[in-house]
Amino acid sequence: MYTIDIEKRCSCVKKDENLTLPLQFEDKKEAEFQALRLANHMNANYCKKHRFFVTEEGEKLTIRVELACPNEV
Repeated sequence: MYTIDIEKRCSCVKKDENLTLPLQFEDKKEAEFQALRLANHMNANYCKKHRFFVTEEGEKLTIRVELACPNEV
């Protein structure tokens, strides 16, 4: 069983009523796809003060939060 969870839950994550974590999947590729999809959604739709990215450790996929997002040029 593959699990997706978030390392640190910033206020944007806490406010998202549609987000239910942790998520679990039987298939590794589906878990990877959903974790990347979720991180991309968070990067596009949240406050943009943070950057979200996915790391994998065994059967656990963690969406990590870079708290200080650099200004884009």
